[in-house]
Amino acid sequence: MKNCLVIGGGIIGLCSAYYLVKAGHKVTIIDKTSMDSGASYVNAGYVTPSHFMPLAAPGIVKQGLKYMFDKNSPLFIKPSLQRDFIHWAWAFKKSCTSKNVTESMEIIKDTNLLSSALFSEIKKAEGFKFQLEKKGLLMLCKTESKLKEEIEIATVAYQQGLGAKEISLTELKKMEPNVSMDVKGAVYYDCDSHTTPQEFMTELKQWLVNHKVKIHDNESVTDLALSNSKIVSVTTEKQQFKPDEVVLAAGSWSQKLSKQLGINIPLQAGKGYRIDTRNKTQITIPHVLCEAKVAVTPMNGFTRFAGTMEIGGLNHSIDSKRVAAIAKASHSYYPDISITDTELKQAACGLRPISPDGKPYIGKSQKCNNLTIATGHAMMGWSLGPATGKLVSEIISDKKTSLEIQLFSPDRKF
Repeated sequence: MKNCLVIGGGIIGLCSAYYLVKAGHKVTIIDKTSMDSGASYVNAGYVTPSHFMPLAAPGIVKQGLKYMFDKNSPLFIKPSLQRDFIHWAWAFKKSCTSKNVTESMEIIKDTNLLSSALFSEIKKAEGFKFQLEKKGLLMLCKTESKLKEEIEIATVAYQQGLGAKEISLTELKKMEPNVSMDVKGAVYYDCDSHTTPQEFMTELKQWLVNHKVKIHDNESVTDLALSNSKIVSVTTEKQQFKPDEVVLAAGSWSQKLSKQLGINIPLQAGKGYRIDTRNKTQITIPHVLCEAKVAVTPMNGFTRFAGTMEIGGLNHSIDSKRVAAIAKASHSYYPDISITDTELKQAACGLRPISPDGKPYIGKSQKCNNLTIATGHAMMGWSLGPATGKLVSEIISDKKTSLEIQLFSPDRKF
């Protein structure tokens, strides 16, 4: 048994703690927040093997430049002269290649498939009640050009063994008979599931408490002491820990902490927003509004509209214009659905940690023997949570990992 300290209480941290407990280890969690908000709570709740393409792909840089001065765009990158941003931006540009896509998509797909199975396994094993429905995912397109693009991606997905196909407007109407949609066509993936994030996080936290995991929320790490390539102590504002193993799962804040150990994992925070409506939308299957890059999820008791990728530093400020853009775009796809002013004012945001090549960092660095890094999942943090937690536990337990994770190495070069 090892004494493990997990820094970060989002889905990656909690799932890591869960599997470490299952492996017989003693676990403590530290988080700088109250652990009831942020990216693990405001995401679209997708478990998405269909999302196997890395964010860093050909054409993204050109698209980002096009959107840079449009605050209503689904992708917004705020330029900065800070060294970390310049390093990340240069590495991101270098990663936007066909080679990166080809190299990345199989491992991202396989990790998503593992995670999908583990969500079901956790629910059954622990008797959890959280929403987990496998209804697939509809990619809705308003233009012929976007539909063609999505069909091409679906063809690749089918070749990768995923259930993916174009569907006609007649078939779409049969799948969502009570929803009026202004679209040209759609692609359907039958491999995806969806959840209500708050439910899973609440049940998992309670399970951890019941299994003697100590959780210290509203407590920030102030110092990581390293000696002979090993963390010998972790100091917070309130106390000091001397763990055998440390898991760094602090999301967008992970780079700041890793630098204290001489480890530089390029990361930028990608802000996303969510709007919840309790109006009866009649939507029963998750949708992605492709041109607008908005995810729509029928959660327990409400429908969530989530979107934007705003790269602009570590802050939780709400940009009302970007929130309004999500609502406006959604109404253009669903003429009969309108989001109220009250719902707009109640919008929330979360920061997703984005690596330059679109792959997460999962594993140990050669610079520190007892640190396992688990961050950089971008928009797939929720989907990849359980798989990441299992991989972290296997690494710390000195077991063969369920997947080959060399491509996720924190020491990879950009």
